[in-house]
Amino acid sequence: MLTDRAKEIVNGADDKMQEAVMFLEEDLKTYRLGKANPSVFNGVVVNYYGAPTPLAQMSSITAPDAKTLVIQPWDKSLIGQIEKAILDANIGLTPSNNGELIRCTVPALTEERRRELVKKAKASGENAKIIVRNARRDAMDLLKKAEKNEGMSEDTEKEAEGEVQKITDKNVKAVDDLIAAKEKEILTV
Repeated sequence: MLTDRAKEIVNGADDKMQEAVMFLEEDLKTYRLGKANPSVFNGVVVNYYGAPTPLAQMSSITAPDAKTLVIQPWDKSLIGQIEKAILDANIGLTPSNNGELIRCTVPALTEERRRELVKKAKASGENAKIIVRNARRDAMDLLKKAEKNEGMSEDTEKEAEGEVQKITDKNVKAVDDLIAAKEKEILTV
């Protein structure tokens, strides 16, 4: 039976690991895959009266069809700045405006671009795994200190270490599953 302190350490590690997996999941959504997805603009920041503001907070972004994204800014005077921000973000989209809204046509992905996206996804997955492993290492260190300095029993420490290893394995598998699914999605023509 784990003590409260052991549970606290295990739960803290689990929270950090799950945050890494959720961050990876959100990051993978921003990959442009040849079909219109408004989340590609998640990283686009516009200079809004001197303050950097996410594009989604200053306009509505829709995908009327599979190859087009439409950005309708709430303040029409910002169309030029929004276009510049999209170009500066280097997400592979070229904006065009008609004075009212901005359209971005999503080009089909080349084989080379698909390979680059797979490589980028795998790198993001490795970074998430590093965060998971760091959370595991930190939890193991805390457990050893708790045994040494706080009087936690050796059996409790070993049991808690087993729990930390289980959640580490679960989260590493979740990362691998996300990357495998994204790779399949990217390579599907």
